[in-house]
Amino acid sequence: MTPASGMYVPRLAHRRRVGALFAIACGGMVILAVVVLGVLLLSLAQQGWQWLSLEFLNNFPSRLTPEKAGVKSALFGTLWLIGLTAAFSVPIGMAAAIYLHEFAKNNRLTRFIELNIANLAGVPSIVYGILGLAVFIRLLDLGRSVIAGSLTLSLLILPVVIIASREALAAVPDSIRQAAFGLGATRWQTIRSHVLPAALPGMMTGVILALSRAIGEAAPLIMIGALTFIAFVPDGPMDAFTAMPIQIYNWCDEPDAIFQELAGAGILVLLGLLLPMNAVAVGIRALNQRRKAW
Repeated sequence: MTPASGMYVPRLAHRRRVGALFAIACGGMVILAVVVLGVLLLSLAQQGWQWLSLEFLNNFPSRLTPEKAGVKSALFGTLWLIGLTAAFSVPIGMAAAIYLHEFAKNNRLTRFIELNIANLAGVPSIVYGILGLAVFIRLLDLGRSVIAGSLTLSLLILPVVIIASREALAAVPDSIRQAAFGLGATRWQTIRSHVLPAALPGMMTGVILALSRAIGEAAPLIMIGALTFIAFVPDGPMDAFTAMPIQIYNWCDEPDAIFQELAGAGILVLLGLLLPMNAVAVGIRALNQRRKAW
């Protein structure tokens, strides 16, 4: 048929050409992003590799003798933060996701809560820092402590954990639930013994990625007044602390070139924490997809 007849003309050759050009453009953007990231990582490695050593990990930061400075206090502060953040956010986030997906009725209130959780996932991190400053430091009088920082980061990643956990639960086929109900299992027995084991890999992937985001956040910690320089390791959740992003920011703010090199080494240490966590998340997702394919 011709266009004059008013009939649809598929123009398959033109559509294939447009699709091929779009695929080439997308591939070029991916290659460009990878090249830029590689250049940045290479620059960081050249700048900070010479400072990476056991002494760098075991020494405290120092302004007077930067050649002997290290990241011990920031590294241990980051581990404290992530441990407490996971302890607060993971159980609450998973429990909220289970309730919203498996127990809550589909009504206006539930949809309103889900909409607000989705909106909270996109709120800038500095807003959570302001909230943590107002609630945990001034209202609850927790001070500039590890627990105040971890509670603030928990608020930051909690919407992400809830959304990721809900998506993992939604991916479990309803036939599993119906089969368990048909055998006389209660709703909680069905969730505990059948739904959660099937959804756990996806839930853990979301949790790990959310914690990876929390490790690299500096704005909320700056807002709540995390110290930029301490020469001790926190002994408990009520102690003052610093973290790797804060320490890196402090070194980058110094004018001397040696501090810029120390900042590069600190970034490499931070990447050494982030990349294995992301790799574990990718591995869990790949293993789960392979099991589904079987």
